[in-house]
Amino acid sequence: MRRPMSDLNASLEGLQSAVGSFLAAADGAAGVWTTPRAPGKWSPSQVVEHVARIMEESANVAAGAPSKFPTVPVFLRPFTRLLVFKRILRRKSFLKMKTGEGFDPPAGAATTADGRVRVETALKTFDRACRARADSGQKVASTLFGPVEASDFVRFQELHVRHHREQLPA
Repeated sequence: MRRPMSDLNASLEGLQSAVGSFLAAADGAAGVWTTPRAPGKWSPSQVVEHVARIMEESANVAAGAPSKFPTVPVFLRPFTRLLVFKRILRRKSFLKMKTGEGFDPPAGAATTADGRVRVETALKTFDRACRARADSGQKVASTLFGPVEASDFVRFQELHVRHHREQLPA
């Protein structure tokens, strides 16, 4: 059953709110922009770069284009959808997981302003791709989770951004 566009609009508003809070925290981290918060942890610049990369690749997934996300075998996707994707949506909280290759940035943008542009550009691309997917009446075909509603895919992205907001200085 196709969900109404109002579900997608509400999800996109939630994501925009999360990104706004995330970018405000990133702006406040200018003094420690390239300093990791602890040994083995990312700097605010790297956190921002990671969020931008994930959102860009998620836009590719929503658009049906190739992405850097790993491909889980088709027969396992219902399990990853249930045990990871739906669990995160149900809990409204991201799980502690390691990031995949290509999403662990060795460095990020040189300035908070550059980081802001990266994330805002990725958000616009993601928004357009999700709206186009929903307009087509098709679900997002995730190589990790299988077919998911565009509105749920957006909520997943929102929770990812909120998770990384916690890694930036208060």
